[in-house]
Amino acid sequence: MNGLSDVRLTLHSQELEAGQQDSARNEMLRNAPSGLSRWGLFWHRLHTRKALLGLTPEQLKDVGLTREQALEEGLKPFWRI
Repeated sequence: MNGLSDVRLTLHSQELEAGQQDSARNEMLRNAPSGLSRWGLFWHRLHTRKALLGLTPEQLKDVGLTREQALEEGLKPFWRI
């Protein structure tokens, strides 16, 4: 998926339908590689959020996100969870 293997998006359609969208999104954000320093985590968030903004509609559908969700996440500052 062109640089998104580290994002590890784990949203499932059943979770979205069950109204657990927020908890699934928070879990996804915490799936950064282990052992990162605070700055490493910030760097990881910065790059993965920028990558979200560049996904095509088909790629977003594959990971279970809408364009609005991707924009909301992709435009967050790197220091926010």
